[in-house]
Amino acid sequence: MSIYHVSFFFKKSRFLAAALVGLFALVGCSSTMSNVKTWDGDANSSQTAELKAPGQIQVQQVNGRKLTNFLMDDLALDYELLPGENQVVFTYKTIWAKSGVVRNGESKVHVVETDPQVVTIDARAGETYSFSFESPANRSDAQEFASNFSSDIVNAAGKVVATSDSWDGRASGESRVARAPVGSGEADATAKGDAGKDTLEQLKALWGEASEEERRTFLRWAFE
Repeated sequence: MSIYHVSFFFKKSRFLAAALVGLFALVGCSSTMSNVKTWDGDANSSQTAELKAPGQIQVQQVNGRKLTNFLMDDLALDYELLPGENQVVFTYKTIWAKSGVVRNGESKVHVVETDPQVVTIDARAGETYSFSFESPANRSDAQEFASNFSSDIVNAAGKVVATSDSWDGRASGESRVARAPVGSGEADATAKGDAGKDTLEQLKALWGEASEEERRTFLRWAFE
């Protein structure tokens, strides 16, 4: 698939372009923050908690709901959580520049990534949580760190509320994938979402087939 096909599809409608921007509006430096909702439905900030993840943390799913793969891996993101137990599956990933000569076609970096980790957070509405771990100083330390990785989750006061462990691939606790917060206007949200569901699925499919360069080219076009 070429970037021409992607551009042609989106030029048909500004709505489609706006939808993609809404899904992938993450162009910028690694310090860019963006909120990611982890359930279906609506809720105001007083009904939710927030989990801050630095660029090294790649959250894969929350309560069994798989989350979007963003264009850039080193984005710091805020994940909105419903009150109660939330199972968060993630990996820790760092990138280190290679020294010396790099051959044609060879990656210029070393990627160090852990196996999936899981942590269950008993979230409270209005609370903010963060990942807490020591950062390695070099690639050798990173590789050793990744083989025995574990991260604490701390609240705004710095108190440890949970600690991650290796994930066995199983879900635990109550699934909130299809549940919206009480009083969120779930019926209205469903009615509004049905019209754009097929469009968003097409966007996701096209985005998944595009190469890294095609994605970057398209985003430059979308933000012009």
